[in-house]
Order: sequence, then C-alpha cells, then structure tokens
Amino acid sequence: MVSQLRIYTINKGMMDSYLRLFDESIRPVHEKLGIPIEGTWVNMERSEFIWVRSFASVDDIAAKEEAYFASPERKALGDLPGSHLAKMEVRLIEPAYQ
Repeated sequence: MVSQLRIYTINKGMMDSYLRLFDESIRPVHEKLGIPIEGTWVNMERSEFIWVRSFASVDDIAAKEEAYFASPERKALGDLPGSHLAKMEVRLIEPAYQ
C-alpha cells in the first residue's frame, strides 16, 4: 500500500465551506471509487486542511485519479474545489513498518 499526504492551504475565510464541500461531495466520490481516506485534519492557525488517501500501489494512483476526475460527480463540481485552495502539496508516503 502507498498513500498520499495532501496538505491544502485554504483561502482565508473558506475553511468551513471547504469542509462541507469535502464531506458532502469529495469524500463520497472517493468512497464510491474505492479510494480510502485514512484521515482528515485541520491546522486552523495556518488555514490548512490535511488528509491522507491510500492506494494499492503506486501504479494504481493514475488510474484511480483518472476515474475520480472523469466521474460525473467530480465533473459537476467544476472548479469549486480549486477555488478554495491557495496552495496544494502532495507527498507520497509508505508505511514505515509492514
């Protein structure tokens, strides 16, 4: 298994809106497509939304991301998710102990 640590800096004043969007629209599409979300956190002081999602392997990431962006649910959101983001960091992480 491999995971992505995703750190999003949310535009000022938009955290509550992003959390609703994530919970109501983004998370359900991930679940439907079999992309587990391992956890979500906020760093309110830095206006960061931090989350981890997992994949079976590195090779699985591209296909799952393609399916995500091609889904009717994600297409319906348009640029709404991106309009909340000032910055996005994605780091590939693997378990330290297997």
